[in-house]
Amino acid sequence: MKYVLVTGGVVSGLGKGVTASSIGLTLKACGLRVTSIKIDPYLNTDAGTMSPFEHGEVYVLDDGGEVDLDLGNYERFLDIKLTGDNNITTGKIYQSVIDKERRGDYLGKTVQVVPHITDAIQEWIERVAVIPVDGKDGPPDVCVIELGGTIGDIESMPFIEALGQFSYRVGAGNFCLIHVSLVPVLSVVGEQKTKPTQHSVRGLRSLGLTPNILACRSTTELEENVKEKISRFCHVPLDSIMTLYDVSNIWRVPLLLRDQKAHEAILKVLNLKGVAQEPALGEWTSRAALCDKLQEPVRVAMVGKYTRLSDAYLSVLKALLHASVACHRKLCIDWIAASDLEDETSRENPENYRSAWKLLKGANAILVPGGFGDRGVEGKILAARYARANRIPFLGICLGMQIAVIEFARSILGLLDANSTEFDPNTQNPCVIFMPEGSKTHMGGTMRLGSRRTYFKVADCKSAKLYGNQSFIDERHRHRYEVNPDMVEQLEDAGLSFTGRDESGHRMEIVELPNHPYFIGVQFHPEFKSRPGTPSALFLGLIAAATGQLETLLKKGVPKTWSLSNGTSGLKSHRNVNGTKMANGSLDGIYCNGNGIHV
Repeated sequence: MKYVLVTGGVVSGLGKGVTASSIGLTLKACGLRVTSIKIDPYLNTDAGTMSPFEHGEVYVLDDGGEVDLDLGNYERFLDIKLTGDNNITTGKIYQSVIDKERRGDYLGKTVQVVPHITDAIQEWIERVAVIPVDGKDGPPDVCVIELGGTIGDIESMPFIEALGQFSYRVGAGNFCLIHVSLVPVLSVVGEQKTKPTQHSVRGLRSLGLTPNILACRSTTELEENVKEKISRFCHVPLDSIMTLYDVSNIWRVPLLLRDQKAHEAILKVLNLKGVAQEPALGEWTSRAALCDKLQEPVRVAMVGKYTRLSDAYLSVLKALLHASVACHRKLCIDWIAASDLEDETSRENPENYRSAWKLLKGANAILVPGGFGDRGVEGKILAARYARANRIPFLGICLGMQIAVIEFARSILGLLDANSTEFDPNTQNPCVIFMPEGSKTHMGGTMRLGSRRTYFKVADCKSAKLYGNQSFIDERHRHRYEVNPDMVEQLEDAGLSFTGRDESGHRMEIVELPNHPYFIGVQFHPEFKSRPGTPSALFLGLIAAATGQLETLLKKGVPKTWSLSNGTSGLKSHRNVNGTKMANGSLDGIYCNGNGIHV
């Protein structure tokens, strides 16, 4: 087994996740089988209970693992299926060591960070690295490990020590360290400054790790004299210094690495030069070029709770972009804080209220993503009502499906107090209820999580056709509440159609309005399985409906793969109208007008 470790220095947010994913993709294009591990030094067991404002979206895996969003990047770039164990946290490591101590596995020894914690980290890496993730038998050839945070962080010290020991154990020809650093350009002098990278590498060495390759982030390509200076002071060969400058979309990052022969430098360190081939990235290159060429826009109103941080909806954005490029449209996102659509905002902040409704009414499609808590719920219901009444293409995900059902019950059935027991425990018409198997005392890992099967109960419906007329589908879930099965008959008699259900037939998974151009709600999260070459069926349907292509798409059938239909985000930043900084590296290639201005 060969290991590639990616670390970061100077500042956070440099794009280690994108770099690690791009390295993995480049090695895969060389004919190697690749897996990935993300190390997060925080004490949480997993990302499940963390606020999206703190850490971005919680990405859900097939096995129900609630993990860091970087694992979503790995899955999308490499087209693999990871497990919860591919995300290592301090909480998981310490819990496993404490459990062993309680069982008496350490035979009365004093349990310490070294060797017990460091050994547990190494054993975890070795165990997970050999698990196949590409659907083939046998272990992968290379494991790409990303260490979260920045070199020097107190919480990452046990992992640094463990990885130093690990590199010695597996041997020089089996371990390659790539350090991602920053080379800033001071506007005053206009010069690329190498001192931050020098200090970062010095700090890394002082902790027992020596970088084989440097990946230097900068706004522009590194000048040759700057690379020579970095090579001289950091003791890294000139041909092992890569420059990762700002690009038009992140699909160009693997191409940057290929063009600078990064794969050759990595393969040389890992003694794989005679085994691997030249990277075959022809289709990837075409996709990146196509993304940049698109001009005709499609405007999607994203009505959510966490619109101040785009990473809170990262997989939704990627899925929208995959679908948009497949339909040959440039994606423009209009961010709308759901609470700005509510009547209370019209009194407290009329300008925000008018702006939000203007964006909603100007959109080609409306999407209400998942979320928790009652803030903005009434605004989401108003967005669903507008989409239904005005025949605007609509997709509701998880909570977005639930609010669509609530809106229908209020507007069509006349049940004005219809609600979810999450928001109104005493409602007389509970359209959405707490699932019986859920826990009301423990939050972490107690939801209905992971891949679950949905059976189509109506063959002649848009969702079934978009999924290729399959009898069932497997999609990933993350929810505590569900549509009340006792109200389903009443809702269906009024015109709502629950076209997809679980194996019992009592849990609603897909809802549609048959006489609407495109009005679909799903309890699952289809965004987690969208891939660049294979857009999510429901996102593809939404964009196709918004651009007048749905009828043609349904007649021809949805292909299993889309060639030359890719594009996504890059390495720049965005601000919305109130000056809030959008997440770095998540939206380039997606143009955020209205509530988000491309800068």
